[in-house]
Parts: sequence; structure tokens; C-alpha cells
Amino acid sequence: MTSASTLPVEWQKSSYSTNGGNCVEYSRGLVVQGAVPVRDSKAPDGPALVFTTDAWACFVGAVQRGDLSSV
Repeated sequence: MTSASTLPVEWQKSSYSTNGGNCVEYSRGLVVQGAVPVRDSKAPDGPALVFTTDAWACFVGAVQRGDLSSV
């Protein structure tokens, strides 16, 4: 895993996140290189998972369709 604090990117909270503290943040800063880093907003210096842009698009599509509502 990559340390989120070492990535030279700006982070955004997911539009699906609430103020309850269970938030993920992602960055578009590495999309040109084919990567989307994701981190836990409660641990900004913790690890970041880095997904391929295709994998991230599949995940976002599944969330938008409600495919993960029972997970």
C-alpha cells in the first residue's frame, strides 16, 4: 500500500459520504497515469489504495446503480 501523505495530489470526499465520519476520499490527480488513489478521511496520513481507472469506474458505476446496497 502507498502512504496517502506521500502522494502529490488533492483529495476530494465522495459525494456519497456523510458527516458521520465514514468517509472515503479520492483523487483525480493520477488519472493521467491510469490510477485513482483512495484513502480513509479519518486517517489522511494512513495508507491509500491505488486502483486502476477501469477498476475505479466499475466500482463507481456499481455504487451508482445500487449494486452494492446489500453489501
